[in-house]
Amino acid sequence: MFTLLQNNLGRLRIIGFIEGWSYLILLFVAMPLKYIWDMPDAVRTTGMAHGVLFVFFMLYVTLVWYEEHRSWNWAVKSFVASIVPFGTFWADKHLFQPNTP
Repeated sequence: MFTLLQNNLGRLRIIGFIEGWSYLILLFVAMPLKYIWDMPDAVRTTGMAHGVLFVFFMLYVTLVWYEEHRSWNWAVKSFVASIVPFGTFWADKHLFQPNTP
């Protein structure tokens, strides 16, 4: 894991993993707590954490796209993956590997 921290692509993979889990927790834990059991604080705190992670993810996608001269197609797929549940996990396997164009 520490080798992932040595470059921007590795940091993007870690942020994507954490952001993906925060999105799933928001959708499948916090939202039911809010709308079924009337506990809006769950969405407030989880939503804030996910929002911060989402911004970091977008910044790192932009950084990797620019610094590693990735294609426009790669950037668009990365951005779309961030709004689809489980998308960041798919992106990690298919887009965020060192040899992916």
